[in-house]
Amino acid sequence: MAELITTPKGRAGRPSKALTVPQAMAVLEEAKSSRLYAYVVLSLMVGIRTKEARALRWHHVVAWLQDEDAWRTVDEVGFDHDRFALYVWRSVRTHGDTKTRKSRRTLELPAQAADALRKHHARQAVQRLRAGQAWQNNNLVFCTGRGTALDAANVRRGFRLITAKAGLGENWTPRELRHSFVSIQSDSGVPLETIADLVGHAGTAVTEKVYRHQLRPVITKGADTMNTVFGQDCRAESA
Repeated sequence: MAELITTPKGRAGRPSKALTVPQAMAVLEEAKSSRLYAYVVLSLMVGIRTKEARALRWHHVVAWLQDEDAWRTVDEVGFDHDRFALYVWRSVRTHGDTKTRKSRRTLELPAQAADALRKHHARQAVQRLRAGQAWQNNNLVFCTGRGTALDAANVRRGFRLITAKAGLGENWTPRELRHSFVSIQSDSGVPLETIADLVGHAGTAVTEKVYRHQLRPVITKGADTMNTVFGQDCRAESA
């Protein structure tokens, strides 16, 4: 009987896209008035997955203590420091683990991301006081006004409002901040191997497959190198 049934074809997924640097700057500017500002900054500037971002706890945010030569959680030492990093060790996937073992990584935070988290932490403290006994102390970095986990659909809606205000329309998803991270890193000349490590891939093959549209073509590298090495000799002979 199964042979007589026509299997419906699934809808093709929309190809992911990436923000250009000017678009990313516009999104960051518009996001400043949103409760998702720190979420957007972190996703764009560190390249973590949306499921990783929603699983972050404050003890995953660490500061470097020069006198101790060690990383300590901001829960313990606060934000009055110069260097910060993120322990990307969990996600909202089943069992709470990251997508793969290689996905567990520690990433130093750019200054703007650290500053966004600092301000976010202060605002969350105010929210906690306002909520009173209704607050659920899950220690989540990104949460609702009562401390509960963010819903993925709400994050998508909030992000689309930001992109719409930035003049980019609403056809964007939070995961494309990660694609944008890869694109900006690649355009800036960061090696593919380094990008794979930053986004938590086991090797470059996965990065090339998933982000092939965001990676800068490197087919000209061989010719560029030979021109650099032999270019002057060739010009001398032609003269």
